[in-house]
Amino acid sequence: MRIAIVGMGVAGAYLASQLHENHEVVCFERLSEKDFDAVCAWGTSKFGISEFAADCNLDFDDYVIQDGKTMYLDTPAGILKIPLIGLCTFDKKNFVKDMMGKCAVNYGTNIGLDFPKEEYDLVIDSTASRRLLPHLDEQLFIPCIQYLVKYDKVPFDDFYIKPLADLSGYFWYFPLGEHYGHVGAGDSRKNHVKACDDFMVKYPGKIQKTVGRPIRITPPSRCQPFKEGNVIGVGEAIGTVYPMLGEGIIPSLQCARILVKHLEDFPKYRAAVLDEFKIYDSIYNFVTSKIAGKFNPILGLPKLISLYRHMKKNQSRYGMEVRASDLLSLVKL
Repeated sequence: MRIAIVGMGVAGAYLASQLHENHEVVCFERLSEKDFDAVCAWGTSKFGISEFAADCNLDFDDYVIQDGKTMYLDTPAGILKIPLIGLCTFDKKNFVKDMMGKCAVNYGTNIGLDFPKEEYDLVIDSTASRRLLPHLDEQLFIPCIQYLVKYDKVPFDDFYIKPLADLSGYFWYFPLGEHYGHVGAGDSRKNHVKACDDFMVKYPGKIQKTVGRPIRITPPSRCQPFKEGNVIGVGEAIGTVYPMLGEGIIPSLQCARILVKHLEDFPKYRAAVLDEFKIYDSIYNFVTSKIAGKFNPILGLPKLISLYRHMKKNQSRYGMEVRASDLLSLVKL
């Protein structure tokens, strides 16, 4: 098949790697090669992502910047210290580029509705918050901003997270070695810039780069259709961002792998995606009810239990020890 992949984030790069040997693959990326960047905090779980790196003949350890030991979770009741299990920061930009391998990429190509889809057997929409697929009536975007900051002495030697009121978003500091860190925030109430600037006043450093974009946290069940004509969606374009954490690296890779497996059988692809990410519905309902101030701990208890069991069962996938007490602390926000 002749396949166009639109959007060379982690899902698009993985697909290019896995499909180019058996198909004619043409890749498109909105950013120029000079400006190409991986817009996120560069944090992931080694135990969740290593298998996808191996699929692309890469050793994920080659990209690790800093291994995490403790996450400092700043709550009104005090700072909780959460033991980490494989959570790390990594050089995502070069990881994504190396996943692409020898695949040629048309950088600086802003794909719109006039894209000549008819020239391809399949067009893969890997555009994240944009979409070549039909517009969604229900979409929840969390606006985000992030600074790459250089410090003489870093404010924290490990991961630091501060959830915002009612879980409307959270602030993050992700360590990038001895003198650098990613300082960022996402907030549905649009206080993300203030959260970052307040931190910069308290812990001044030199901002090297500023990036930002909205993140869609609407789950896959509410991001349908996944397909229109010869266009099929993957990753964040169809809602594979963990609604509570805003984490989409590993979920997008999981989705991309499902697409590779069911490339020519869309019904199986759709069913597999909905099954893989069905827990996101409960998490999304929990987060949106908290944001709206309508969460009832008693009525919402079954959702909390299912959320806890899911994360506890997949601790290494999330890169941290999952404790019921920490989850309850978030519920009280």
